[in-house]
Amino acid sequence: MRAIFIAKAGGPEVLELRDAEQPAPAEGEILVRVHAAGVNRADVLQRMGKYPAPPGVPADIPGLEYAGEVTALGAGVTRWKAGDRVMGLVAGGAYAEYVVTHEDTALAIPRGWSNDDAGAVPEVFLTAYDALIRQVHLAAGDVVLIHAVGSGVGTAALQIAKAFGATVIGTSRSAAKLKSALPLGLDVAVDTSRERFGDAVARATAGRGVDVVLDLIGGALWSETLGTLAPRGRLILVGLTAGRSAEVDLGVILGKRLTIVGTTLRARPLAEKAALTGDFARDVLPLLAGERLRPIVDHVFPMAEAAEAHRRMEADAHFGKLVLNWA
Repeated sequence: MRAIFIAKAGGPEVLELRDAEQPAPAEGEILVRVHAAGVNRADVLQRMGKYPAPPGVPADIPGLEYAGEVTALGAGVTRWKAGDRVMGLVAGGAYAEYVVTHEDTALAIPRGWSNDDAGAVPEVFLTAYDALIRQVHLAAGDVVLIHAVGSGVGTAALQIAKAFGATVIGTSRSAAKLKSALPLGLDVAVDTSRERFGDAVARATAGRGVDVVLDLIGGALWSETLGTLAPRGRLILVGLTAGRSAEVDLGVILGKRLTIVGTTLRARPLAEKAALTGDFARDVLPLLAGERLRPIVDHVFPMAEAAEAHRRMEADAHFGKLVLNWA
């Protein structure tokens, strides 16, 4: 099979298309012929040597999500058969023509969907659903602040929050991305190149603050982010694109009785990933199949042009998802 390899830590130019050994499914696993794979910020960090793959995962083949077709079954597999179209998360190795994954972490691709659309779903929609609904229990009537609302996770979280009855305030440094987010249901658009988001949140909530923050950026803005929360608010930290360090007044957390949650999907045990996949299949997949939610695909690149996809991501030029395919 062919795959994209990270030749060494570095820029996009270190991504190389090479031949690789095709994996074989073990007990409980399925072999999937990959037709499309989403590009994620974690792939960029892995390529740069800043986010190594967990044990047991290809260290030099990036990729955390796939869409494709089941071609072989390991012993004991009962949920799938050869020819089924599936999508899902893997801990690495999805920039390849084949991946193996446990049968309980695969999802059926909705009827009529393209592989490119399916390849844009797993990482961002599962992340957003897990963070907002399963971990900080976003509910109808809540007001949620989503940082980087034009990102892949941001566009998925926006749609999920609206589907569950929340009001959404979204931030971006790009007026164009904010404009694109409005048809997805964005209630309040905050251009952080023009104003402090803390001021915008205070204005939009009459000084009360938000019930939930989905934070994809972290870094030096964390103190301002904490200040946007209402008493007993919940913050879930999903990304660190603005940095790993922040200076905060811990008294704000105590005084407001805030709940702070950190989360990541990649290194979770199989049982946790399977439980998440099952909950997602019950709660969100029908919304996707019914077109109440939809993947937002910015651009599709041939797999051989993975370096160009990484350059576009690093330039923050995309709205929604970037996808690679083997067409």
